[in-house]
Amino acid sequence: MNLVENIREGLRSVKANMLRSVLTALIVAIGITSLVGILTAIDGIEYSVSESLSSLGVNTFDMYSKWNRGTNQDGVKEKVYPRLTLSEVQKFVDQYNVPSSVSLSARLTNLAEVKHGSQKTNPNVDIRGANEEYIAIKGLNIQDGRNFSRFEIQYGSKVAVIGYKLAQALYGDDPKPVNTEISFKGTQFKVIGLLKEKGDLSENNYDNMVIIPILVANQMAAGQPLRYVLTVGIQDAKQVDYAMGEATGLMRKIRQDRVENGNSFEIEKSESLAQELESITNGLRFGGFGVGFITLLGASIALMNIMLVSVTERTREVGVRKALGATPLRIRQQFVIEAIVVCLLGGIGGVILGILVGNLISKAIGIDAFVVPWLWMTVGMLICIFVGLLSGYYPAHKASKLDPIESLRFE
Repeated sequence: MNLVENIREGLRSVKANMLRSVLTALIVAIGITSLVGILTAIDGIEYSVSESLSSLGVNTFDMYSKWNRGTNQDGVKEKVYPRLTLSEVQKFVDQYNVPSSVSLSARLTNLAEVKHGSQKTNPNVDIRGANEEYIAIKGLNIQDGRNFSRFEIQYGSKVAVIGYKLAQALYGDDPKPVNTEISFKGTQFKVIGLLKEKGDLSENNYDNMVIIPILVANQMAAGQPLRYVLTVGIQDAKQVDYAMGEATGLMRKIRQDRVENGNSFEIEKSESLAQELESITNGLRFGGFGVGFITLLGASIALMNIMLVSVTERTREVGVRKALGATPLRIRQQFVIEAIVVCLLGGIGGVILGILVGNLISKAIGIDAFVVPWLWMTVGMLICIFVGLLSGYYPAHKASKLDPIESLRFE
C-alpha cells in the first residue's frame, strides 16, 4: 500500500463516518475561527488607526534649535549653537522641494490672559504663532470659520484661530466667536476660526490655545528670541528617511554648517504614536493568539479521542491489512493522514469563518476596511496540519503495534 492509496483510504474513512468527521472538523474550525477572527479584527483596527494617524503626525519629522546646556555631565563646556531664526526657517519653507507639507510654529507664551468684551480667561492660555500648514499637520479640525490664508501669514494680519474650551470660557457653552474680536498682550485680533474640541489626550492643550500668524508672534515677542519648530509631513511613510536627509542638507546649507562639524540644529522623527500603536497591537495579537491556542488545544484533545475510538472500531481492519503485508509505517500513515484530512477540512472552514467574523467585528466598531490576513490564513493552515499530526500520531502508533492475529479475533 503506497502513500497515495493511504490518502485515498483516509478520505474514504472520513466519508464513511461523515457525521463524526464533520463534528470533529467543526471543533477544529471553531478553534481556527477564534484564532483567525481575533487576529483579523486586530489587523483591521491597526490598518484603520494607521490610516488615521498618518494624517496626525506619524509620517512627520521635526527640526528645531539645539538645547544649549552649557556643560555636559562630565563638567566639560559644550559648544553653544545659535537658535534658528525666523529668516532661516522661512528660507527652509520656501526652498524645501521634497513633496510635503511644512508647518512652522513657535510658542509666544503659555501664560496669556485673553479678553472678549467684559469676559476674560485665567492667565494660562497658550499663544502659538504658526503658518497655514500648522492646523492640518497637527490633525486639527475647523468647526466654524476657516484656516489662515497664505496672504494673512505673509503679511502678518491680526487674525486668530482659537480652541474650543477657550471659546466656551469667553462666549458661553455654545460659542460663536467667528468675526468677533479678542485681545491679549495689548493687541486686538479678529477671530476667523474655531477649532473642533480635541480633548485632554492631545499632545498639546489645543482646546485652550490661540493660533496667530507666525510673523505677528515674532513681532509681539518684542526682541525675545522664539523657539521655532519646523514640522515636515510626508504622505509616503517610506520616503521619510529620504526627506529627512534632504531637509538636513538644506538646513545645513542655510545655517552654513561646516563639513567637519555636526548639525547646529536638532532633527527628530516623530515615531512615538506609531511605536505606541505597534506596542498595543502586539499585545492584542499575543492575547488573541493565546485564546485561539487554548481553543485549538481542546480541539486536538477531542480529535485524539475520536481517533482512539476509530482505532478500536477498526481493529479487525488493521489486522486484515497487516495479514496482507501492510507495514507498521503504512498503518501509521493511514491514521495520521485521516487525522490531518479532518483537521484541514476544519481549518479551511475556520479560516473562511475567521475572516468573516474578524471583519464583522471591525465593521461593528466602525472600521470600513476589509482585511484579508494572508499571514494568519497560512499560520492557521499550518497549525491545522500540526494539530492533525499531534492528535493522530498516538492513535496511529497504537494501531501499528496491534498484533494481527489478536486483531482478527477482535469482535
